Amino acid sequence: MRERYGDDTLTHPEFDPDLWMEVGSSGGPDKNRVYELSNTTADNLWSTRSVSTVGSSQLISSSQSKKFMALQQHTAQLTEKYDNLKVEYAQFRAEQRAESEQLKVSQAQQNAEYEAAHEQ
Repeated sequence: MRERYGDDTLTHPEFDPDLWMEVGSSGGPDKNRVYELSNTTADNLWSTRSVSTVGSSQLISSSQSKKFMALQQHTAQLTEKYDNLKVEYAQFRAEQRAESEQLKVSQAQQNAEYEAAHEQ
């Protein structure tokens, strides 16, 4: 904590999840276990690491939240475009199949007319 926040312990946060993960996963046989937190595993800590008492972390968290929201919105827009394209493609394929069937019927009729005309 001192390396990161200085010697004045009054300016240290109560908990720094990033530092805790750094130290807790630095090696050893139980490197994925975080101690002194009711046997919380490293994975659980990563999922809750946005909780912090440091003011700058809240600003970063807010900034990250805005970026995350923008990415979610962009993903939703792309998903909507993809869904629309899937529908358009399905309609196009259906039209292509219908045209193909019409051509087959037309060719069969032309062949039948040709054979009937040449039999006489």
